[in-house]
Amino acid sequence: MYDVQHLDHDHKVTKNITQATQYSARNTLSTKKNSVLFSIVVGAMLTCGSSVYAEATTNIETANTASEVMLSTVKVEGDREENPVYSGSEGQITETNHAGFLGNKDALETPFSAISYTDKFINDQQATDVIDVIAATDPAIHTSNVVGENLESYSIRGFSSNSNDVTFNGLSGMAPYYRSATEMFERIEVLKGPSAMLNGMAPNGSIGGSVNLVTKRADNESLTRFTTKYISDSQIGTSIDIGRRFGEDKAFGVRINGAYSEGDTTINRQEKESELGSVALDWRGDRIRLSADLYRTSEHADAPIRGITIASGVDIPSAPDSDTILNPSWAFFDTETEGVITRGEFDVNTQLTIYAALGANKMSYEGLSASKAEVSNSDGDIDTTLGYVDDTNERMSMEIGLNGDFKTGQVNHQVASNITHYNETYNLNGLRFTDVYSTNIYNPVWGDRPDLDLNAPLLLTTETNLTSVGVADTLSFSEDKYQLTLGARYQEVKTEQTGGLLSSGAKYDESAVTPSLAFVIKMTDQVSLYANYIEGLSEGDTVTDNSASNYGEIFAPYKTKQKEIGVKFDGGEFSHTVSLYEIKKPNAYKDNDTDVYDYYGEQRNRGIEWSFFGTPVNHLRLMGGVSHIDAKITSASDASTVGNQASKTPKWQAKLGLEWDTPQIQNLTLTANTTAVSKQYLKNDNKQSLPSYTVYALGARYVTTIKQAPLTIRANIENLLDKNYWSTSHYNDLALGQGRTFTLSASMDF
Repeated sequence: MYDVQHLDHDHKVTKNITQATQYSARNTLSTKKNSVLFSIVVGAMLTCGSSVYAEATTNIETANTASEVMLSTVKVEGDREENPVYSGSEGQITETNHAGFLGNKDALETPFSAISYTDKFINDQQATDVIDVIAATDPAIHTSNVVGENLESYSIRGFSSNSNDVTFNGLSGMAPYYRSATEMFERIEVLKGPSAMLNGMAPNGSIGGSVNLVTKRADNESLTRFTTKYISDSQIGTSIDIGRRFGEDKAFGVRINGAYSEGDTTINRQEKESELGSVALDWRGDRIRLSADLYRTSEHADAPIRGITIASGVDIPSAPDSDTILNPSWAFFDTETEGVITRGEFDVNTQLTIYAALGANKMSYEGLSASKAEVSNSDGDIDTTLGYVDDTNERMSMEIGLNGDFKTGQVNHQVASNITHYNETYNLNGLRFTDVYSTNIYNPVWGDRPDLDLNAPLLLTTETNLTSVGVADTLSFSEDKYQLTLGARYQEVKTEQTGGLLSSGAKYDESAVTPSLAFVIKMTDQVSLYANYIEGLSEGDTVTDNSASNYGEIFAPYKTKQKEIGVKFDGGEFSHTVSLYEIKKPNAYKDNDTDVYDYYGEQRNRGIEWSFFGTPVNHLRLMGGVSHIDAKITSASDASTVGNQASKTPKWQAKLGLEWDTPQIQNLTLTANTTAVSKQYLKNDNKQSLPSYTVYALGARYVTTIKQAPLTIRANIENLLDKNYWSTSHYNDLALGQGRTFTLSASMDF
């Protein structure tokens, strides 16, 4: 267990019968006496889990066989299930949302737009990385659908999110570098909007939202699961998942995950190989919980994608076939991350829990790829130069904090406080080559790999230290109908660059305070309204333009500010969230009149989102939504761009995932997915744009047994119509969207 759970005041759940039955039959209470008693018992058991002890009294009055049943309040006490799944989601979404150091909160009591995906959703998506999970049906998240980039690239609410800002069991910087394989995670949690107060400053400055990865723990029931997978064109993979608990009351748990895959992707001459090994240990006592996670991941790719650019004055050419290799076929990258994370929690009493966590990892990366690949004319001729990078990175992250609750008069308080520290040492070694390799995007011929000297010099060493102190109090009034969260975080940022050819010897030592205010009104048991003001924090610029009059000045961390209001509706089996938000992000440039470099520019994203998941009718589940973002440049160094749509940000996104449990064939589920993306501008000048596109997916899964061993077979086809389309790349302007891809897997439990 990595975080302190959001429990009621004595760490037990006390609810009336309406709330208790909400976790079981969801308002299916019968008017007959036996059905009423059955609903009470089942509701209490499912709400409190195996450790329930209940004391209930009921008075049932009936006037006739069709009379209304009147129940007195039933008090149910017990430990609540840690992260209960939403009943209408077929186990794919949890009832709770993660809110940083505030812990997990019931969805209707979370004053932010958030969602938490379970390992069942991860498995059903046949996900190979985090993007496959978070971008599948969420309209607030945009990804390029590019195959073969060396990192996960996506944006949340129109702002780019760095894959290295993903938290791992709540700790910054502890996730695998560049890409996170999914086999070792039981939940992937997304919180939309800036979150500096909740999580501390993201090391790489992501502001649109945060993603948290939660590792698997051994369940009480032993597990041995073996999975084989095929991904077109010829990638073969296998994974193993083993979980056991030992000792008195099964206090000690071990969860082991291993995965390996290798083969050709849908891109011509592109090959990938990936490995994962992880061990998760935990011990749970009456008042103490301890855990440790150890992992190693590695990935190798031949012919990785870096994208291409378009020369000035050249129109964007039509997209070639989706399997075309646009970067050198003999390029490559190798990356490896090893990490260890420990955590401990201690219940001082029923109202106060303290916790501490410490983690460390190290990364190495080596890659030869396109430094610049530019289309020079409308015929698609392309000129490419190469770059070689040899990076190492060591990171350490720690956290100590407390969560508690108390009461003052008629006001309940849930308090949270923590201290975080993050240290990173990054060494960049690199080379740029001058030779130009020319070909054509419609018929690329790359020839043999050149004989290059890859002895790269050290270019830069960057030492980063982030230290923060956060405190928050959630005040609840009128039996939790009104909830007000007040919080703030003090953040120190220290950076020093030394050694190497590019070093300027710059030192950075600044601090900032990021406040937050959030409010929830529970209109009914099914409807809540929420509002928040929260800020993001990113490292301020160092003026490196020697023509600026303030050359060398270091700015304080800059703040990104979000205002949001929304409504959440939980119908028991089908849930909706509608939110409106505004995020303002400052941009820096040099004023040509004064020659002073400062934060004069601004991008303002205003958006509306509607997202939903659950079962609207029997046998049918839906998950998806629609988002509209008005990402406007409100001030800039180039006055002609003011008022334009920000680059690489589609105004509209619509996503729909559908699952249908066929009544004709038991245990067969048919799936479908649609993603529609509006046009995107390449630059802020809005002169060139990528056309809109829509892609479709179909799939199925079937659950059966072989000699009493459960077997699940899953099949998916992405980009069903094999549409050829341009998308945006992380490093350059353009890349090809993923072509038709077939995935087939079989998982058996022994």
